[in-house]
Amino acid sequence: MLRDIPGEDRPRERMLASGAGALSHSELLAIILRTGTRRESALHLAQRLLREAGDIRGIVDLSLDELMDIKGIGPAKAVQLKAGIELGQRLARARLPEAHVIRSPRDAAELLMEQLRYLQKEHFVCLFLNTKNHVIAQETLSIGSLNASIVHPREVFRAAIKCSSASVVCAHNHPSGDPTPSPEDIRMTERLCSAGEVIGIDVLDHIVIGDGVFVSLKEQGMM
Repeated sequence: MLRDIPGEDRPRERMLASGAGALSHSELLAIILRTGTRRESALHLAQRLLREAGDIRGIVDLSLDELMDIKGIGPAKAVQLKAGIELGQRLARARLPEAHVIRSPRDAAELLMEQLRYLQKEHFVCLFLNTKNHVIAQETLSIGSLNASIVHPREVFRAAIKCSSASVVCAHNHPSGDPTPSPEDIRMTERLCSAGEVIGIDVLDHIVIGDGVFVSLKEQGMM
């Protein structure tokens, strides 16, 4: 029985210690089955299931009724097995969502415009990019008063390092609707760029979002 197997050799304990990839087909099946019968452990039941099905692929082709024809597998175990198989098949068909690519200031502005243009307080947002300029994360790092948003470089780069970002595009909105950068916007951008040079994470741009319009500090030669 499973209780007679040393703890470190039991499927669940082995998965916790070594990860799912280290387990055999029968060990993975035993975890899904959870329990065996009065005469055999879940692991032995899983091994017998594999033998009767021919291989792991054969289990996929078995119907619920065919699974329940195997001694030791009732409705609950059959459903657990079919659910696990269905999840695996769905995962195999799944595709990663298409990542946003930032090729220009307009790409970043269009991604953020509808999120920021109507807000009544300044929100400072960062887009974190990988080496191919795909957006891998977005985070709001500061919410200010009606006309002021203060963010420290350490907050920006702590978040960038956390998601292994290669570069950053910063953005914030002006509730007035006028995206003209303020002197404080320019000074903050300079501090961010300087910190990025030290850390090795480029600040590609700082976008100021207004009401349907935007200004890129990069395009304006302000960074």
